[in-house]
Amino acid sequence: MRLSALILAQALLGLLLAPGASYSQTITDGDTLKLNGVTYRLWGIDAPEAKQDCPDGWPAGHLAATHLQSLISGHPLICERKDTDRFGRTVAICRAGGEDLGALMVRDGYAWAFLRYSADYAGQEALAKREGLGVHRHGCQPAWEWRQRERAKYE
Repeated sequence: MRLSALILAQALLGLLLAPGASYSQTITDGDTLKLNGVTYRLWGIDAPEAKQDCPDGWPAGHLAATHLQSLISGHPLICERKDTDRFGRTVAICRAGGEDLGALMVRDGYAWAFLRYSADYAGQEALAKREGLGVHRHGCQPAWEWRQRERAKYE
C-alpha cells in the first residue's frame, strides 16, 4: 500500500513540473515574481524598478519585467529558497527550464549583480558591461540608488 502511495505522489509531482503544466505565476518586476501564491525575490540581483527609466528615456523597469517574462514563458519554473527578506518575500534562485534566471537577467543587461549580498553574478555583469548591454548601454542608475533617490523626494 505504501509503495502505491509513493508511486502516485511521484506521478503527481511529475505532472506539476512537466513543461506546459498549469501553475499560477505573475511577474512583479525584473527581480520579483509570484508563483502559486508565494512571492519570490531573485537571489543576488537587483533589477530596475517597474517605473524606472534611464536618463536617455529607455524604460528599464518595464523592459526588465518583460524580459523576465520572456525567460519564463513556456518553461517549468522551480525556485530554491535561500533566505527571507525584510518584506517577507522568499529570496530564491529560480530556474526556468533549468536556466538560472538571475544569471540570465544580469548577463543580458536587465539587472545588476547585487554585490551587497552576493558575488554570484559578478562575472555575468562584467560581460554585460563589456558588451554594453541594457542598463549599461543606457547609463541607468543602479536600482538601489534610484530607490534611495525616490524615497528622498518624499522625506
